[in-house]
Amino acid sequence: MRIGSNDEGQAVTTPAIVWLREDLRIADNPALHAAVASKRPLILLYVLDDETPAKWRVGGASRWWLHHSLAALSRDLEKRGASLTLRRGRADRMLFDLVAETGAKLVFWNRTYEPYAIARDTALKQALGAQGIEVESRSGALMHEPWTVKTKAGEPFKVFTPFWRACLQMDLRALAAVPKKLEKWVGEIASERLEDWGLLPARPNWAKTFDDAWTPGEAGAREALTAFVEERLQHYAEARDQMGVDGTSRLSPHLHFGEISPVQVRRAVEAAVVHEPALQRGADKFLSELGWRDFSANLLFHWPTLPEANWREQFDGFSWRDDNEAFVAWTKGLTGYPIVDAAMRELWITGYMHNRARMIVASFLIKHLLIDWRRGEAWFWDTLVDADLANNAASWQWVAGSGADASPYFRIFNPITQGERYDADGAYVRRWVPELAKLDNDVLHQPWTADPKTLAAAGVELGKNYPEPIVDHAAARARALAAFADLPKA
Repeated sequence: MRIGSNDEGQAVTTPAIVWLREDLRIADNPALHAAVASKRPLILLYVLDDETPAKWRVGGASRWWLHHSLAALSRDLEKRGASLTLRRGRADRMLFDLVAETGAKLVFWNRTYEPYAIARDTALKQALGAQGIEVESRSGALMHEPWTVKTKAGEPFKVFTPFWRACLQMDLRALAAVPKKLEKWVGEIASERLEDWGLLPARPNWAKTFDDAWTPGEAGAREALTAFVEERLQHYAEARDQMGVDGTSRLSPHLHFGEISPVQVRRAVEAAVVHEPALQRGADKFLSELGWRDFSANLLFHWPTLPEANWREQFDGFSWRDDNEAFVAWTKGLTGYPIVDAAMRELWITGYMHNRARMIVASFLIKHLLIDWRRGEAWFWDTLVDADLANNAASWQWVAGSGADASPYFRIFNPITQGERYDADGAYVRRWVPELAKLDNDVLHQPWTADPKTLAAAGVELGKNYPEPIVDHAAARARALAAFADLPKA
C-alpha cells in the first residue's frame, strides 16, 4: 500500500477511484460497495466527456437533469464524509491523469453498454492493467447482463416475450449495502466547479418549466418510486395508456442516470405485492415494461449499430421524404392533429412524453410524413430528460418496423382514434393545446370537422390560432402503405 503525504505533511494512503457514470447514487451501487470493501480512502470521480460519445454526447434536456443530479449527489456524498471530483474532457485521459496524480492502484466502475463506452472501457482496462492498476467493473445498470440472457441455442434474443420469460427464470443479484460513512482521500486533488460546465440553459432558459415537473437526484428517485407503488401500481395495467391520467411511474430519467437501479425498483415492487396481492396484475405489467429496458440494452449490446442503421436490412433502400417544413411543424406541435401536438408540446415544456404519446408521434413522423426515423430519434435525444441510447433507438426502430420484434410496417396509428381512445375526456389535449380547450369532446381530436359556429364559440380559428392538418390522414396512410409495400421481403 503506497503512502505519500499532502501539503501539511500528513500521511496519505493510496486511494481507490470510483468512476461514476450512469450510476449517480449511493444505495445499491455495486462499484461503490466494492470500493468501500477495499478499505481504501475514496476518490469519487465524474467526467463530463463530450468527445468520446461524439454525436451521442448528452443532449440538451439531459444536461439540465445531469446538472441537478450531480448537485444532489454531491450533497449526499458530503453528508457521508466524501466529496465528488469533477473533471471535463476525454474520460480515458481524465482517468489516467487522476491515477498519475494520486498513485491510485484500484479503479472501480459500473458497466455501461453504449458501443463507444464498451470500446473505451475495454481499452482502459488493458492500459491500466499494463501499469499494474487493478480495475473492477460491476453490474449496476441492468437486471441482467446482456451476455447472460440467451436462447437455448446460445444466441441473443430478438423477441421480447421469450427474452423476458428467460429473465424471470434467472436469479436477481442482491442489493449492494448502503454505506453509512465514506472515507475521503485526504490528498490534494483538483476538481472543476459544476456551475462552470454550463449544463443549464440561460438565454433563453427553455428549461425553466422543468423545475415544476421533476426532482432529480437519488432522494427524488426514491420518492417517485414510493409514490408510484403506493398510489398507482394497482391500476397501472389499465391506466398506463391513458394520457390524461397520472398513471405511470415517471422513473425513466431516474433510471437512466442511475439515481435508482432497476434491481431496487423490481425488488420494491415485488415486496409490495407480497404485502398486498391485489397489486399483482399491475406489478406484472410494470415489471414487463422494466424488462423492455433490459431488452433494449440487450439489442444495443449485440447489435451496436442500432442507433444509426436499420436492424432489418430490407429497410435500407426505403426512400424517405426530405420535408423539413413538415418536420419543423412536428417538432413545434403544429401538425393540426391535437393529440400529436399535445405530445410534442408536453415534450418541450417538461422534457418528457407519455409512452403512448411517444408511439403516436413517432408513427406520425415515420408513417404519415415518411420522414426518416433517425431524425425523430435525434430530436428525442436532445429534448428528453430520459434520453437513453438503447431505449431511444430500439423504440424508434420498433415503430418504423425496421427493428427487432417491431410493429409491422402496415400498423399506422390513426391520430384521431388514438386521441379519442386514450384521451377520451380530452384532459391531455386541453392541458397542452389550450387554444382548443373550449371545444367539445366530439370534435376536440379533429377540430377541422367542426362547423364554423362551433369553432367560433370555442375561439378557434383554423389556420390562424391553430393549424389545419398538414396532411390528410387517409391520404397519408395510403401513401405510406404503398411506399412500405415496395420493401423487399425479409
